[in-house]
Amino acid sequence: MLGSVGCAARARGALLETGLKLRPGSPQPSSYCSKHSACIPRVVTRGMFRQLHTRAFPATTAAASVAARPKYHLPSYNLIRTCGPSTRPLPLINNLPLRGNIGTNANAITNKQLHTTAAMASATGFYDFKPLDKRGQEVPLADYKGKVVLVVNTASKCGFTPQYAGLEKLYKDIKEKHGDDFVVLGFPCNQFGGQEPGSDDDIQNFCQVNYGVSFPIMQKTDVNGDNANPLFQWLKEEKPGIMGLKRIKWNFEKFLIGRDGQVKGRWASTTKPESLEKPILEELAKK
Repeated sequence: MLGSVGCAARARGALLETGLKLRPGSPQPSSYCSKHSACIPRVVTRGMFRQLHTRAFPATTAAASVAARPKYHLPSYNLIRTCGPSTRPLPLINNLPLRGNIGTNANAITNKQLHTTAAMASATGFYDFKPLDKRGQEVPLADYKGKVVLVVNTASKCGFTPQYAGLEKLYKDIKEKHGDDFVVLGFPCNQFGGQEPGSDDDIQNFCQVNYGVSFPIMQKTDVNGDNANPLFQWLKEEKPGIMGLKRIKWNFEKFLIGRDGQVKGRWASTTKPESLEKPILEELAKK
């Protein structure tokens, strides 16, 4: 029979009095209890975990006793996890975890999610989408047919926010040579570190005052998750990232759309806008 013992000094006395011998030859427990400085915290009896405490002896006596005792084996404390709550995955409804009653969860399937699903089902290309501008009005991307478009998810309080300056310079430099054949579309997003907390008006003012942004900044939106903008859902499907991962990793990822409406490239946040001039010009050269 295995019992639970308290401080090491008391345990030694208990062993001598009862004749109880533990099997030697294995490591000491990995931690002590919060109540005493030298307790053996747990032992297993038929799958149940118990912990008993006795009054602490002076630290010097306990330390000396521990040093004199052989090492005993106790089961891995990872076993404790088997006594915790079930880790089985919850059932899903429309990719939403089912918690509570079905009626409550059904209400979590919002109109916005249904709109996203419908838009994805009906879209066959870039020009089929109609994202919202800063005033909440639809912008048919069909208006950009035959043009080269750079789509960027942006934020105002990010370490990459200075890329606004690079995007504006890139936009103006190419526009001088190619007119309206090149467009940059910025999509503010607050999903990465909460770095776009302001309203749409705040975002517009920030971009113009700090970086003189003249390309269109759309309405703040989500780019990942159930409420993701349908355009970004499509972009991720068309051009997955490194190792096939579709999820957008951070602010200022970039997608290049060619004149034919197809995704030609995807670049991470660390890619500076000015380095994209070459692939953009290559797409502009295609008629």
